[in-house]
Amino acid sequence: MRDIHPPGAGKMKHFRTIFLLAAIVAIAVGLWFWWQHEKVYPSTEDAYLQAHVLTISPQIGGRVASVAVTENQHVNAGDVLFQINTDDLKAALEAAQAQYEIAREIAGASVSSLSGAEAQLDSARAALTEAQVEFDRTSKLRKLGDVSQSAMDKVSAERDQAQAAVEAAQSAADAARDRAGTRGDGNATVRAALADLRVARLNLERSRVTAPASGWVANIDLRPGSLVTPNAPLFSLVEDGDWWIDANFKETDLNRVRPGQPVKIAIGMYPGLSLSGKVESIGAGSGAAFSLLPAQNATGNWVKVTQRFPVRVHLESRPEDPAMQLRVGASTTVTVDTSSMDAK
Repeated sequence: MRDIHPPGAGKMKHFRTIFLLAAIVAIAVGLWFWWQHEKVYPSTEDAYLQAHVLTISPQIGGRVASVAVTENQHVNAGDVLFQINTDDLKAALEAAQAQYEIAREIAGASVSSLSGAEAQLDSARAALTEAQVEFDRTSKLRKLGDVSQSAMDKVSAERDQAQAAVEAAQSAADAARDRAGTRGDGNATVRAALADLRVARLNLERSRVTAPASGWVANIDLRPGSLVTPNAPLFSLVEDGDWWIDANFKETDLNRVRPGQPVKIAIGMYPGLSLSGKVESIGAGSGAAFSLLPAQNATGNWVKVTQRFPVRVHLESRPEDPAMQLRVGASTTVTVDTSSMDAK
């Protein structure tokens, strides 16, 4: 019987077997190296760029007179953002200034009245002293029989009148002292008027709203003529100071991650750009633990789900190209170098 297999068929089958085994070994080796790499260099694409975002709100209400910034404009700390109309505020300041001056005048008049009352009290005390001396002298003479009883009655009445005058002057001085209070700006009425004056000045200064930090204006829809109320949020300011990344790692990737370890960062909107950072901290709880509706499982049909924990990465480098502006919420890929386990 003839052999139906062509010459060399067995040899080809042998080569295919060897090739298949080599491919399997190569894949296994590749997977092993990939596993080792991922073990030493854990990474995640569930990471987002963050910065401090300030909410701009006026401290006083009023109608907006002018707006000095536009959407996405960069401003420096202290730059004017918008101006509130100052007509009412200037009038309030003038009224507070007038009330302060009136309070000082009233306090001054009260002090003058107090001075007059104290002078009258001193005069009444001096008259009482003289009346008492005359009463004592006349009493001695009466005992010796040198003066009549009518003379004695007269000096006694004069002494009693002087005593009553002292008591009346003392009451008048006490009342004037209560009305006058402390002299100058220490007077309670003057202090209250001065406080109102300071508030009026502050309100006038607060009509000019400035940037509390340098950064980019965002989400602004403010126009001249708009009516604003105190502490009502108007728009946001994204600071250009500190930047960081909130990266969510699988719990199985965190066994080697430590604060202080170096990090490589790739930003999705800028392909090819590589930035450096450092692990700042590891979250105390998973994202699910702090959600508004944490997962509940009371049915018994439990399926283990790998949890993710937030890792904060501080951004230590910036793009050299000014056109590559960092933006809050941008997607990033974070890779941690855990080869140094003793980083802090």
